[in-house]
Amino acid sequence: MKPPPPQACGNTVACTPTVKFAGPGRLCYDHAMSDVIDFAKGDGLVPVIVQDDETGAVLMLAYMNRAAFERTVATGYACYWSRSRRELWVKGETSGNRQEVRSIAVDCDGDTLLLRVIQQGGAACHEGYASCFFRRHDDGTWRITAERVVDPATLYPKQ
Repeated sequence: MKPPPPQACGNTVACTPTVKFAGPGRLCYDHAMSDVIDFAKGDGLVPVIVQDDETGAVLMLAYMNRAAFERTVATGYACYWSRSRRELWVKGETSGNRQEVRSIAVDCDGDTLLLRVIQQGGAACHEGYASCFFRRHDDGTWRITAERVVDPATLYPKQ
């Protein structure tokens, strides 16, 4: 299944090899990104580096398969493949901490994606931190180097 055809976003510069979002449901690209991304390698998953669009901070690392990529492009919100649950995972569907995608870039090998997002709700991390990278190794010890922005107990309903 191919992503829906792009709508004009008014951008006069070609968007290769990046999908650029120009508001909800509006994106532009000059060829099908799913043809550039090599979903055939390994288990059909590609790693996705997720960055805050405003600060450039790395928020998390996730994985996408073709279906997750196409849903992300179609909706403008990040959708990933959960390796533990073995199902599509719409970021923030349960916690409310959605990721509005501003751009998607692919590396030179076509096997890694870079998403720039607006993180809604403050916490990209399921432990309540703005970034999943809140621990640093320093002098032989792991240290927490960030403040929690959300109580993780409030992110997910009790099962």
